[in-house]
Amino acid sequence: MQKIIGALVVTAAILTAGVSCGGARNGSATGAGTASTGTAGSVDGATTGSVNGSAPDAAAASVPEFNADSAYVYLKRQVDFGPRVPNSEAHRKTGDMLVAELKRSGAQVHEQRFDATAFDGTVLHSRNIFARFNPEKETARLLLLAHYDTRPWADQDPDESKHKQPIDGANDGASGVAILLETARQLAIKNPGYGIDILFVDAEDYGTDNREDSWAMGAKYFADNMDANGWRPSRAILLDMVGGGNAQFPYEYYSQQAAPELNTQFRQAAGAAGYASYFPQSMGGAVTDDHVKLIEQGVPAIDIIDYDPRQGFNPTWHTVSDNIGNIDKTTLKAVGQSLLQFIYK
Repeated sequence: MQKIIGALVVTAAILTAGVSCGGARNGSATGAGTASTGTAGSVDGATTGSVNGSAPDAAAASVPEFNADSAYVYLKRQVDFGPRVPNSEAHRKTGDMLVAELKRSGAQVHEQRFDATAFDGTVLHSRNIFARFNPEKETARLLLLAHYDTRPWADQDPDESKHKQPIDGANDGASGVAILLETARQLAIKNPGYGIDILFVDAEDYGTDNREDSWAMGAKYFADNMDANGWRPSRAILLDMVGGGNAQFPYEYYSQQAAPELNTQFRQAAGAAGYASYFPQSMGGAVTDDHVKLIEQGVPAIDIIDYDPRQGFNPTWHTVSDNIGNIDKTTLKAVGQSLLQFIYK
């Protein structure tokens, strides 16, 4: 995942100018993704499930119960495929599973295929997976997103002999996806009455230090083409590393600069759900993550990410210890229930 830079040394002008937030995180690539069909903004293989297009639920004031056990099963299914590194069989199987589960939840599903050239010249055959609930609701759509690919190298592992091993990505990748899959299941059960999109982005974690554009290539491809496809959201919430033990989710700097109202609303929802302690009223660092690609295109977006300014990222970050044994269901519950509170409040 990403490195951070201290919030106090970053200015709001970085965001208001609509430029890349340089210096934060591991990385960059030599070239943004280009559509595998050669057509910018093309959507390959659009598929449709039984679209959830019913009338708004009259009882929308009640908030569904987030099922952490169900989310854990979704998380385990991903990890059981193995490391989901682009171009691998595990990566392909995971993408197919995500499409199937979103369709099962009644979403209209689009597969956005593209090739991205990584910093080392590797061509990553990538696939963003985009699902729409209540697609007929054309305005004020909420986008929820997480990345489903995993880090090819455990380059932060304390044991240097393991630095070339891929990671399981139970927390860094699978946790956010699992919460959103359970959210999709709840959306199918209880229609919130407005437009919600779920995006699983690819090619997020194949980056390197000091080359910022090598990260979040799937999010960049989506953001660059969302207007051509009619997919621009009014606001967005990114979930990243949301399943670790002792997790804390302070304000992320870019999120607070770009979308302070959305940040406040989400934290109010977390408090109403009983999970305020997971979301301290303190500023973390500036994290270059998928949400920044949306912010650069003018979308108010926030990043819910486990980062403690005193201790850094979760200790399993980019190590072989990012496995199923280090997932905490209470954290999944805290984030998932806070998200449902925000959606249905």
